[in-house]
Amino acid sequence: MAKNVLFIMCDQLRWDYLSCTGHPHLHTPHIDALANRGVLFNRAYVQSPICGPSRMSFYTGRYVSSHGSTWNNIPLKVGEMTLGDHLRPLGVRTALCGKTHMAADVEGMRRLGLSPDSEIGVLVSECGFEPFEREDGLHPDGPYAPRNAAYEAFMKARGWPDENPWETVANSAQDADGNILSGWFMENADKPARAADEESETPYVTGRAMDFIRAAGDTPWCLHLSYIKPHWPYIVPAPYHNMYGPETHLDPVRNEAERADPHPVFGAFMEERVSKALADDQTRSKVLTAYMGLIKQIDDQMGHLMAFLDAEGLTDETMIIFTSDHGDYLGDHWMGEKELFHDPSARIPLIVVDPRAPADGTRGTQSDTLVEAIDVVPTILDFFGGGAVPHIIEGRSLLPVLNGKADRVRDFAVSEYDYSMRDVRKRLGVEVSDAKLTMLFDGRWKYIFAEGFRPMLFDLAVDPQELTDLGADAAYSDERDRLERLFFRWTRRTSQRTTISDARIAALDPSRGEAEAGILIGYRTEAELEDMRALPRKTGEG
Repeated sequence: MAKNVLFIMCDQLRWDYLSCTGHPHLHTPHIDALANRGVLFNRAYVQSPICGPSRMSFYTGRYVSSHGSTWNNIPLKVGEMTLGDHLRPLGVRTALCGKTHMAADVEGMRRLGLSPDSEIGVLVSECGFEPFEREDGLHPDGPYAPRNAAYEAFMKARGWPDENPWETVANSAQDADGNILSGWFMENADKPARAADEESETPYVTGRAMDFIRAAGDTPWCLHLSYIKPHWPYIVPAPYHNMYGPETHLDPVRNEAERADPHPVFGAFMEERVSKALADDQTRSKVLTAYMGLIKQIDDQMGHLMAFLDAEGLTDETMIIFTSDHGDYLGDHWMGEKELFHDPSARIPLIVVDPRAPADGTRGTQSDTLVEAIDVVPTILDFFGGGAVPHIIEGRSLLPVLNGKADRVRDFAVSEYDYSMRDVRKRLGVEVSDAKLTMLFDGRWKYIFAEGFRPMLFDLAVDPQELTDLGADAAYSDERDRLERLFFRWTRRTSQRTTISDARIAALDPSRGEAEAGILIGYRTEAELEDMRALPRKTGEG
């Protein structure tokens, strides 16, 4: 009997850096094996191309403009329902092992009198997950984030005396003279981290996930196993640090025409420090060596994890979802990091393995249906037998596709980006309220609305690498108008009324409800009131 979900997310993993998605040199047999057991969704897109907003959409099943957490460390407001909130009434233990990038709404909790140390306060602070072990990575010396005491204790037990082993061991190298070489500097990306493989973050979090599964016993569970890698710092332990030399690196997808007369927002992002760094071929090569090694390390850990599920007798009763929170430009389009909407950034790998018999007919297949990150929550809820809540969750269950009963989920995918906290906004002279980008992709045309600027437009049927922006080309005005209308329709969706469903409203008779409450508006006589009361009730009306 299927009763568990293992929801695996990598951080900054591009859709095309797996062998099952077409990379010719980076072999990922264990992730490929998952694809062979389930469905590989070829056209999955995130709701925002940066960590925090993307993850909040993954965890709520709602668009960024609906949940309001538009940037990293902007709190998810108290009251937003998350995956755990939907699953706990079903008796499912919903836990976290790894990263969420969640920022607690401290002010909202204080206003409601919720103590962060209370049971409810912990869940609200941790995006609805039981924090079996939260490990967001990124623990530099400084005020950015509190260090993970459990990981530090683990490293000290391994014999490392460093005050901050995340910084100086797991994410640093060492030269022949004993000097520490920080992994933050991309010139060190091709060197081995000081940590041994088994000491680094990816194996550590995998081991903690196994600890949770053992501890959960027979209780149905949904475990979010969330890796910090292959997110920067770009550095990886031996033997992964030199597995992929320049001969395995794909050429960057870019051309000079992109830089000649770019869209103003695109051009401003090309000027970011990280973009200029990855436009340098030598730097890019070192980063790719580490990036590919980090992915290979994850794949090996997938092998250990799947073997563990086999040994525990859990393989046939566990749904597995494997995905990423966004991609990484890696120098494509003269860009570093993520943040805009080219496929290297906004498109993600998504594999869903449903172990139950109805999904047998689709095993090992690939689906070209357009999928969004917000589809994960309703898929998991559907798997556990939970009812649909479309007035809250804006995503759609993928089980009909997995069960061979549907080949289409939606007509277009949407992704949003708030760049108000970037220097780009200041360079462009854009007000905070106007620093907004929205992508709408219908499977062929990718339309990007940019407040205060012309749109961007790419025809992926003839330009799959997205090298030619048609947003200013008069020949494509009809397409732009059509897509603008679709975008306007999407902006008019109902997304804030989450406390009562459309179905419940439709079942109500406002006149009867008011009358039965003693509010007699519009009646001329008592006879009119009695006539109304004599009418049959609507189906479903209480």
